[in-house]
Amino acid sequence: MNQMEWTRQVSLKLPSEAIHSGDMSASMPNHLMILAWPTGNGDEVVTSFRYSPSYQLPIAYKGTAKLTQIFSKVNATHFTLVYKCERCLIFDDPTQSEFNTSTSAGEFIQGWGQALESAAHDNGQGVFKVVVSSATHTDYSKWAALATSVPTGTVPTTTPTAVPYSSVPVPTATSYDYIVIGGGAAGIPIADKLSETGKSVLLIEKGIASSARWGGRCVLGGGAAVNAGLWWKANPSDWDYNFPAGWKAKDMLPATNRVFSRIPGTDHPSLDGKLYVQSGFDTIRQGLDNAKWTSVTANNVPEKKNRTYAHTPYMSSHGERGGPMATYLVTAAGRKNFQMWLNTSVERITRIGGHAVSLDVSPANNGGRYGTVQLTPVTGRVILAAGTFGTTKILFRSGIGPKDQLDIVATSADAKVMSNSANWLNLPVGKSLNDHLNTDTVISHPNVSYYDWPAAWNTPIEKDKVDYLTKRIGPLTQAAPNIGPMMWEEIKGPDGIVRQFQWTSRVEGSGGFDNGNTMTLSLYLGRGSVSRGQTTINKGLNMVVSTLPYVAMALDSMKSALKTIPGLTWLAPTLNQTGADYLKTIPLTYSNVGARRSNHWMGTAKLGTDSGLTGGTSVVDTNTKIYGTDNMFVVDASIFPGMPSTNPSGLIVVAAERAAELIKALPALRAVNKGGQCGGAKYTGAMVCAKPFTCKVINKDLSKMGGKLSCRSSSYATLCEGRGIPYWVYICGVWGLDKALDGIPMGDKIIFEGGASSEIQVCRGYRNDGFGGLYLWVEVVWRGGRYAFRA
Repeated sequence: MNQMEWTRQVSLKLPSEAIHSGDMSASMPNHLMILAWPTGNGDEVVTSFRYSPSYQLPIAYKGTAKLTQIFSKVNATHFTLVYKCERCLIFDDPTQSEFNTSTSAGEFIQGWGQALESAAHDNGQGVFKVVVSSATHTDYSKWAALATSVPTGTVPTTTPTAVPYSSVPVPTATSYDYIVIGGGAAGIPIADKLSETGKSVLLIEKGIASSARWGGRCVLGGGAAVNAGLWWKANPSDWDYNFPAGWKAKDMLPATNRVFSRIPGTDHPSLDGKLYVQSGFDTIRQGLDNAKWTSVTANNVPEKKNRTYAHTPYMSSHGERGGPMATYLVTAAGRKNFQMWLNTSVERITRIGGHAVSLDVSPANNGGRYGTVQLTPVTGRVILAAGTFGTTKILFRSGIGPKDQLDIVATSADAKVMSNSANWLNLPVGKSLNDHLNTDTVISHPNVSYYDWPAAWNTPIEKDKVDYLTKRIGPLTQAAPNIGPMMWEEIKGPDGIVRQFQWTSRVEGSGGFDNGNTMTLSLYLGRGSVSRGQTTINKGLNMVVSTLPYVAMALDSMKSALKTIPGLTWLAPTLNQTGADYLKTIPLTYSNVGARRSNHWMGTAKLGTDSGLTGGTSVVDTNTKIYGTDNMFVVDASIFPGMPSTNPSGLIVVAAERAAELIKALPALRAVNKGGQCGGAKYTGAMVCAKPFTCKVINKDLSKMGGKLSCRSSSYATLCEGRGIPYWVYICGVWGLDKALDGIPMGDKIIFEGGASSEIQVCRGYRNDGFGGLYLWVEVVWRGGRYAFRA
């Protein structure tokens, strides 16, 4: 049975503004937080429950948790608080889907942070594991009975004012042909490729400069904290299985070649051509070779992903981290038509109907921009590349997404600036969320030797430091913590789907097992996974519980492969524990989703041919253009319809190259004149109106430029002509076939031949050829009770 209360003591340092935060999980979103701080009134310490649906400023928690104090003490240097917390492992704020942390599983993770000043965990933060068996005590009921005090200190209930940043106003009288939101694996390459056209390109990035080249501080290996720099050429099956026509492997080959000619990557990053600290790789390969797995150079044969293993390729060049910042951003920055704004957050995109006209921005750090930045009138285009969650949030705040999510934005702090509901686009943004489902296993072997990467940050081994700084050789050219081997296997399930698995090996402990002789083997479920989740703007991340039998099969297969290695010990799962039994100890639930994810989030702005405006599942079309718009595009991991075989960075850059190719090939937008169609659920043309006209919605399938409609009928056919509507609205409908022909665009001029008594009646539509003449556009012929149509 799960227990939902405990007693706890916290003791913390005490400057004037000290505050402690305890998080009921390793991750912040959707979990209860407990704040505690001294009031300055003797030994009084007050507490406050807080909650945040995502990584944003927490608000007051309104769930059923209750805290009562047993003891508090404040002296000159520290404060101490002992308290009882009831229902603190049940997360039931009214805005979230209720769930709880499982204590019956035997252990769970919690987090903490302390600030010496407001708005920062500058005195430390971390996570710790609670082992239930050692945390229980027979005297608990006696201790709990002591909890009676609930101090009534001042606890703020309103949202604090955001910390002001020094900022720079958006330049006036300036507009941009392309604005790219997000400077990541997709945003940098597509900004570079679009700047090749000579058109003005603005790249807006919320983050700060991350290296000296771009105005930041040099960071040795800092990127490895969030990305190990693994660099994979896609398995062709990833494109063929997941993507629609136009994005198959054969279509992606030119883009792939362009990307890997600029960022070839290497599995031997040290400039002396050697690999270092390979004890983990050498140990595992013994078992793989004995089990007849094949050693490959991964990017030479990207299609070989079944019972194969390889050294890890990195996006390294010249012995140091490379990637888009070292290539695409360098060439873009060398062009006068390219600009980049850092420390700047895009709040929303302002649309008139389906046409984006401007972006509201605010500073995310000192030096950021504030104001409204304009797209070039009529022809300007905006590309969202802010990542799976960033892009989703911007779309929600721009009136694009499921109605329930837009309703939430409309009642939030954005209420006064949120677009009118008549202008909303009801697309499945945020749905189809996917990630590599991760399952960690742990082994140990006496030949495995741990290299202390965390210590290398401040106190590196002297020789390794000198070798790296002077020659770009040695272990510091590789990524922590001794990654490799990488291993792949395909398993066909009873549903006929072939699922791709990737194993990432690294020399470090996890799951409570210490570093030393231990290795963690992380199993990713990639291509072929069928479960999907959803990200929402009020509840953070809501993961759907995945079906796990295929993971169990992969675990058993790897145990079998490594069984011939002398001296190898399985720690998790144990030697005699089946994959299925092991998975029962680490269920995929809200409380432990952090341990089961890989942070390879995808899918929330899915690319496909089935428009979400007409009941489909896709947000963007095969040109990456958002359905229902004419100049808004999404190019990042959120467009991926399914998971790839490997870590996705290389595939995201290739997707950006492909998208740039498609976007550049689109014709320039032209303003729609009076009478022309300018919108509609199935309409894909221009949605910007010539001045001074505005677009009017006739119904969900048709928007057009003003005017009146009149019809006349014969005994066989009906001709409708638009008075003052010379474009689109001319309709030839034949009796009994109105639905089949209704909505056919007849062009700029129509001629109707034949009367009620005529055996043959003809409607011909003509369009302007751009040189003062007309050409036949569409013809409908009615003869003897039958009709023929040609366009």
